[in-house]
Amino acid sequence: QVQLVESGGGSVQPGGSLRLSCAASADTYSTNWMGWFRQAPGKEREGVAATGGGWTYYADSVKGRFTISQDDAKNTVYLQMNSLKPEDTGTYYCAAAASVLYRGSWFRPYNYNDWGRGIQVTVSS
Repeated sequence: QVQLVESGGGSVQPGGSLRLSCAASADTYSTNWMGWFRQAPGKEREGVAATGGGWTYYADSVKGRFTISQDDAKNTVYLQMNSLKPEDTGTYYCAAAASVLYRGSWFRPYNYNDWGRGIQVTVSS
């Protein structure tokens, strides 16, 4: 059974930082692309970042502020979020895709097979 467990969310002031973690089962981590999505109230789920096969992709809104990385020894994917803004507020989801993703597909939720439960990130003064 695929398991994706997010951690590290919370509340932070604008300009602050948070690091999200996503722990995955070994078979999921080794064979899939991994992505981070977020969803704000009343809005659609949007892709934030993804990584796989040595490639990384970012949404334009987070480039230069967020970094996705992996720790293969721990089967864990991270999302380091710096210079946070109020518009970064939302529920953040970790996701795994069984297929290879490309620049035109990584941000589409339907390309991902498995999802974590999500974790809240609130940026507010």
